[in-house]
Amino acid sequence: MGLAIAYIIIAIYSFALILIFFYSLAQLNLLINYLGYKKRNEVAPKFNLLDPKEIPFVTIQLPIYNEEYVMERLLDNIAKIEYPKSKLEIQVLDDSTDDSVIETAQRIEQLQQTGLDIQHIRRENRKGYKAGALKEGLEIAKGDFIAIFDADFLPEADWLKKTVPYFKDEEIGVVQTRWGHINRDYSTLTRIQAFALDAHFTLEQVGRNSKGHFINFNGTAGIWRKECIFDAGNWEGDTLTEDLDLSYRAQLKNWKFKYLEDVETPAELPVVISAARSQQFRWNKGGAENFRKTVWSVITSKNIPFKTKFHGVMHLLNSSMFLCVFIVALLSIPMLYIKNTYGHLGWVFEVTSFFILSTIILFVCYWFTYKSIQGSSFDNFVDYIKLFFTFFSVALGFSLHNTVAVLEGHLGKRSEFVRTPKFNINSIKDTWKGNKYLTNKLSPNMILEFALMIYFLFGMYSAVPLNDYGLFPFHLMLFLGFGFVFFKSLTSKA
Repeated sequence: MGLAIAYIIIAIYSFALILIFFYSLAQLNLLINYLGYKKRNEVAPKFNLLDPKEIPFVTIQLPIYNEEYVMERLLDNIAKIEYPKSKLEIQVLDDSTDDSVIETAQRIEQLQQTGLDIQHIRRENRKGYKAGALKEGLEIAKGDFIAIFDADFLPEADWLKKTVPYFKDEEIGVVQTRWGHINRDYSTLTRIQAFALDAHFTLEQVGRNSKGHFINFNGTAGIWRKECIFDAGNWEGDTLTEDLDLSYRAQLKNWKFKYLEDVETPAELPVVISAARSQQFRWNKGGAENFRKTVWSVITSKNIPFKTKFHGVMHLLNSSMFLCVFIVALLSIPMLYIKNTYGHLGWVFEVTSFFILSTIILFVCYWFTYKSIQGSSFDNFVDYIKLFFTFFSVALGFSLHNTVAVLEGHLGKRSEFVRTPKFNINSIKDTWKGNKYLTNKLSPNMILEFALMIYFLFGMYSAVPLNDYGLFPFHLMLFLGFGFVFFKSLTSKA
């Protein structure tokens, strides 16, 4: 390897590490915000829902597409929502193309006979996907406030009573609630997803919202002021994360968002890795698309402070961290050989301490979010350590898949909105096998993921002849992560 190539590798490796370090510092700042907010006792103006004059009209939108396994559960749950029937409308925005349409129509008809104002709304095509369905429903919505639930969400009966009152403050455009997980303990895959989502819904959402930084409506389990949607330019389907897009456009127009950590809305996590793959791809590509679409508006905005701009840029770059992690992983083995070939470049490896420091910061941040939900006993801490390193390894294993998504997003390559298959999995006894929405195609990334598993096995082996074990734990986690993703994908027909 020539010295010039060595310097290029060092430069790219170091740049990626520094970006990861900045991300971890942003997370640390959010943790400080989060812990400070937990000590505050905030009093907010609220509607008095005991006074009929103060009860606003609410429309609940349920955007669905081929959800045979969860439709009955969804509709039965929504029918239990406690709110005056004269002030509530439910729109089932059904873009389905399978037999579930007939069953959905029958169940809606039964609910209409109970006096519930529930409509089955169908479109001729899926133009704009979910964003298009929400926009079309909004044109005829009676409500001043629009609650949105995906098909796998099961809000408690008093959900509207806990969220609607905050709109007494006329500057609030969105109230978002925390996601819960009805099948958290189903498998290693669901535990990892729950772990990552819990960090987002505690540390990130509270950490940003408590200081007036931009947060995002999470696509579901939240409620919008209709006026805010229109003022921000309405739903647009030009990114795969229409929720993040509209959230930023609304906040750039000075609308406030209210995040309620204490209101939990249970939902079902994907139990098959192919479903997790499609969800991860959509979220990460959509994040990169929104960075491309919105970051300049955030940076040049005259009405938001520098710190909010910094957190906004880091938020929009969230998914791009997978690209940085993948670069660091890929170049770590050449870096090992550079260190042992060019003795005078040994100092360069001080930069690796940035990665160790970043990992320690994330370990501390995620512990505070974990214990806020699971508790802080010694046993929970031991469980946390195991879960953190499992999560870290599997996140590394997903880095190729998510890097492809991020690159497509940054390069402007368009792709269709692929929904995440739902399974109606509530306990370990339930099975996903036989689900007709699962694809039998293997992901083309799997071949590369297998190759990367072997590559990092070679990285572990390299430590022996070079007598340099500094990167061995990192290569072990990469080997296990890519191995997990590859074999899980193989066994569940990814």
